[in-house]
Amino acid sequence: MTILVTGGAGYIGSHMVHALVDNGEPPVVLDNLSTGFRFLIPSAITFVSGSTGDRDLVAKLLQQHRVTEIIHFAASVVVPESIRDPLAYYRNNTMNTCTLLDAAVEAGVRHFIFSSTAAVYGNAAGDAPLRETAATSPISPYGSSKLMSEIMLHDVGRAHDLRFVVLRYFNVAGADPQLRTGQSTPQATHLIKVACETALGRRAKLDVFGTDYPTPDGTCIRDYIHVSDLARAHLAALAHLRRGGASATFNCGYGHGHSVFEVVDAVRRACGREFRVEVAGRRAGDPVSLVADVSRIRSTLDWRPQFDDLDTIVTHALAWERRLSGKREGAQI
Repeated sequence: MTILVTGGAGYIGSHMVHALVDNGEPPVVLDNLSTGFRFLIPSAITFVSGSTGDRDLVAKLLQQHRVTEIIHFAASVVVPESIRDPLAYYRNNTMNTCTLLDAAVEAGVRHFIFSSTAAVYGNAAGDAPLRETAATSPISPYGSSKLMSEIMLHDVGRAHDLRFVVLRYFNVAGADPQLRTGQSTPQATHLIKVACETALGRRAKLDVFGTDYPTPDGTCIRDYIHVSDLARAHLAALAHLRRGGASATFNCGYGHGHSVFEVVDAVRRACGREFRVEVAGRRAGDPVSLVADVSRIRSTLDWRPQFDDLDTIVTHALAWERRLSGKREGAQI
């Protein structure tokens, strides 16, 4: 079996590539390098520069490498940006996924794992852990673009011989413990990365968007999952499909949340210094609380997290930021 990883030079995708290599299954990677970096994946990996929206390229790639399984990460993922430019998100996330699925069906791809998001829930369940059966009501074009892709995937699965797993990520953070890869996108908006960059002096300050939410300290609460645990969840999903498991949707989180201020305190503990934090107004598209109910993934897939600890997540993220320090963007590290 040949696995195609789209967006495999990005943050989460590159961790997936390393996990597959560690598992003895080096994949083929397709990435347009708009937010990814070739240096994040092993040099021996077959890499193709291009877009999932290029139908001819994708069809040729699937045929040439006899791809039977796809793990689809390629997407735009910044919520505020999606609010400013929604059509870009519908083009890159929804339309390009449609193109990829069309080519996959034609090529006889058997298994498809889709990178989705907790943003599909919107504010559906307040501060309660969210089950996969919760109402989906996105409050950002990013969330809507992913939900539309999920709907397409369900319809394609009913119409064709394609089984799939949808993984709804909560807040992904951390870095490869071996420091082979990590979040490397300039001006990234992930809280833990921004806090680590601020702690190391690469940003002047950290903005906290809203302190008047109905939470214990007034800031938003998120369920942070270590990126390496997330990569292993994909391996477990692949194993599920290979043993004949039915198509399914799973939350990917730890089942408990941390506030923005708790993350700030964890970064201060890890770096051993203070850094500037400023309070700003609420940001459009931010739900109050997103915490996963993870009972389904733990009961169905052979997956148990190894890094379910905020301080560990932050320590790995900070170590990666230190490794990036002084490195020329795009250089081999």
